[in-house]
Amino acid sequence: MEILGVFKTLDSAAAAIDKLIAAGVTEERITSLSSVPYPAGVLIKKKRLPRFYLWTLVFGGGGAVLGFSLAAGTAWLYPLQTGDKPIISIFPVGLITYELMMLFAIIGTLVGMFWAMRLPKFNRQAYADEIGDGAIGVLVTAEDGPKAEEVRESLRDSGAGRICNGEEGA
Repeated sequence: MEILGVFKTLDSAAAAIDKLIAAGVTEERITSLSSVPYPAGVLIKKKRLPRFYLWTLVFGGGGAVLGFSLAAGTAWLYPLQTGDKPIISIFPVGLITYELMMLFAIIGTLVGMFWAMRLPKFNRQAYADEIGDGAIGVLVTAEDGPKAEEVRESLRDSGAGRICNGEEGA
């Protein structure tokens, strides 16, 4: 269940996030929504580094293996002896390996970037129109029951102008 609290000032939103963390809500379950691009660490202190470079490395490595297999495997399966030259030549095989490695690394970077941004979003995220006018939203993913009530109470005590569920605010 998503609970959205809308705050007028940055200080009240930061106080709400601090109160939620003190109440036992992990920072991974808290998202700040704003129309103003605040620097990282202003509201949520924990630094979340994007890890899409791993996708780049994995896809690039796979592309290198595929490129080498394609070029060297084709020459090995269909040998064409020309004079005293080797059947598998390093420069053509290296060129095809490099090209496919770069192609797959670019594709891996795009896939990793979309994965890190959680795109495409198939379910609608809670949103309030006041956020587009300069207010700050604090979106909390909480379990139904007493924990959700505790989150609502923390948001209310911190000065949220409006509190709504994910279905109401979307």
